[in-house]
Amino acid sequence: MKDHVLIAVDLQRDFIDGALGTPEAEAIVPAAAEKIRRARELGDVVIATLDTHGEDYLMTREGRWLPVEHCVEGEPGWELHPLIAEALGDAPRLKKRSFGSLELPALVRELTGCEGDGEELAIELIGLCTDICVVSNALIVKAALPEAEVRVDALCCAGVTPENHRAALETMRSCQIDVRHR
Repeated sequence: MKDHVLIAVDLQRDFIDGALGTPEAEAIVPAAAEKIRRARELGDVVIATLDTHGEDYLMTREGRWLPVEHCVEGEPGWELHPLIAEALGDAPRLKKRSFGSLELPALVRELTGCEGDGEELAIELIGLCTDICVVSNALIVKAALPEAEVRVDALCCAGVTPENHRAALETMRSCQIDVRHR
């Protein structure tokens, strides 16, 4: 059974240098790519999530709240950043239509062979955006696998704003998610 999992959340062009990109997001790419490479070299399970929308995005509830078309499947902004794609190699990709994926814990269980509450698992999340998709997926994983050690590498995440990034890290700490700065 595999016991270490790295989840790379939405490291896509639109969140880095596209429609919703920020300098902070661009800045984490090299460290995130290196963390992914190291995890794969160690034989850890690595999973990437992909924020995935259709042409009707602006008509969805999310699109009405955030009226910026982004991560439309098949468009350049939906693609992973090239450094991230290279580091991921053939690691599984999970398309998600919302902030968090309810399918993510099942994929973790499948790829690790975990059958219990996750007591033998160490699950780390990195990616974008800390205050939306990273926190959502971290909380889903923590709820589904309550005995797993769930952690977030703050240096491989960026929020919509630096303030939102810090607030999301505090929220995760409050929910027993270990926030690391390495």
